[in-house]
Amino acid sequence: MNRRRFLQSSAAATAVAATGPIILGADDKAGSKNPVLGVEGHKYEVTTHAWGELPPDYAWQTTHNVAFDSAGNAYITHQGVGKQMDVVLVFDPTGKFVRSFGKEFWGGGHGVEIRKEGSDEFCYLSNTWTKELKLMKTTLKGEVVWTKGRPECKEYEDAKKNYNPTNICFTPDGGFVVGDGYGSNHMLVYDKDAKLTKVFGGTGSGDGQLKTPHGNWIDARDPKAPVLVVCDRANRRLCRFDLDGKFLSATTPDKEVLFPAHAKTRGDVLLVPDLHTRVSLFSKDNQVITHLGYDADWKKKVVDSLGAKAPDKPIRVQPDKWEKGKFIHPHDAAFDAAGNILVVEWVSTGRVSFLKKVG
Repeated sequence: MNRRRFLQSSAAATAVAATGPIILGADDKAGSKNPVLGVEGHKYEVTTHAWGELPPDYAWQTTHNVAFDSAGNAYITHQGVGKQMDVVLVFDPTGKFVRSFGKEFWGGGHGVEIRKEGSDEFCYLSNTWTKELKLMKTTLKGEVVWTKGRPECKEYEDAKKNYNPTNICFTPDGGFVVGDGYGSNHMLVYDKDAKLTKVFGGTGSGDGQLKTPHGNWIDARDPKAPVLVVCDRANRRLCRFDLDGKFLSATTPDKEVLFPAHAKTRGDVLLVPDLHTRVSLFSKDNQVITHLGYDADWKKKVVDSLGAKAPDKPIRVQPDKWEKGKFIHPHDAAFDAAGNILVVEWVSTGRVSFLKKVG
């Protein structure tokens, strides 16, 4: 999927984005009953598709990722194309705007994760489209700790090889792993001092190879054998590696996942936002629990629309066609401390949905 291809066609939809504060808890249709998604033990009420109170001078532009700090504040990235603005917006647990930062990533805000290190917490950001600035570590207020550009290693000696990292995850030893999802399909491992120690993966569909490793996460549900889960998006599968980068297994393409964007865990549950209209939950033994919001006909309609030619437009740029209780392109999702889920979607005007755990 080529993101740039749709930016021009999104202009009309962007014009209908909120120009003032979004009303907290607002639903798509006043007075309508909120949909409940999922199965027994994993049920979620979709309370709103417009979570978060934006300040008057802001408007979402292609929401991308979300992470929570220990106080329950949500950090949401958006691409920020158009009007120059911060690409990281912070909200308290009720959705009230707290602060924003990240003009450095304007036009390319993408991955965001938060980690506690000692008594402090830090924000790790991965950026896709800016030319030089690719990775950044900041305080929770956006104060820069370090930045990184192109990796200095043999895999990237050829200047023609692209490097556009999409997501970061944290390793148990204090390091982190970066997926070069829109670049050369490598996984890059850094130690606790942010020094590059290993590169693996590379382009292909065989064991250990990747095509658009868009999201990655350390799955420690079995604490004795943590694994790296990679959302191998263009191969339409999840790949698992040990923490040394050795390939372990992969799901069947287009079965368990369709177009996986990221992965996160809470307790025994693996959460996978899938760009093809659903948010999937997997058990500790990696069996499907449920695909939240999934409808085969809706999925076909949305995905087919991505190839629309003028005067037709993709559904992602037509908010009037977005249905309550259904997703368009879930790009990331995260559990809060209470087990509720925030879902952010790759749509032109941005979309942030709050799924309240109800059963």
